[in-house]
Amino acid sequence: MGQLQSAHGNRPTLSEKGLLTPDNSVVALVDHQPQMLFGVSNIDRQGLVNNVVALSKAARVFDLPVVLSTVESRSFSGNLWPQIHAVFPGHVPIERSTMNAWDDKNFVAAIEKTGRKKIVLAGLWTEICIALPTIQAIHDGYDVYVVEDCCGDISQLSHDNSMKRVIQAGAKPVTALSVLLEWQRDWANQDTYDAVMEIVKSHFGAYGAGVEYAYTMVHGAAPTKYQEFTVPALSAAQK
Repeated sequence: MGQLQSAHGNRPTLSEKGLLTPDNSVVALVDHQPQMLFGVSNIDRQGLVNNVVALSKAARVFDLPVVLSTVESRSFSGNLWPQIHAVFPGHVPIERSTMNAWDDKNFVAAIEKTGRKKIVLAGLWTEICIALPTIQAIHDGYDVYVVEDCCGDISQLSHDNSMKRVIQAGAKPVTALSVLLEWQRDWANQDTYDAVMEIVKSHFGAYGAGVEYAYTMVHGAAPTKYQEFTVPALSAAQK
């Protein structure tokens, strides 16, 4: 299957009326780093990575502005996950010392620069790195949509209480799949249809398997082909 491309040029304008559209949203991914992932226990960690990659690809397909941010990457947390870098190879994460991204002037400036008032936000951990900027962004006039299955915390209680706190502040809980489909909205929008189906087949389990089955068994399409796996060669130092 081909590389995901944005489809901004011919993308139709969707009605808003309180919903997310590709034209009113900015995606912010905060602290998806190894050390932060180690502490997550409320959600399967491989599933979490899968969901974040799916959300990242969706942002690429619909050509949304994306703000990436990391905290103390050199001294504690490690680099942004390479899976995210692969989707946004030209993006340089905003490095912070603050736990609360909204305390970092560069992060806030990057959000403001987009001119978008709806922030699709995900990160680690929910109780601090998501809850704090969510509450303050809402205070500053933004609508915040917390992508719950792209967030994680050190316990189920911590995550649940954090989600209650942001919802009480006015945030909207969403999932990676709900955001993807809200941006697509109409299956007649052909410019993004194939890319959306690629994300579904690659990242959304039974739904994706059902799409593959319908394509091949019902409609007679050729089976999906992915890039062939190649075993990495040994480096000179390993030989």
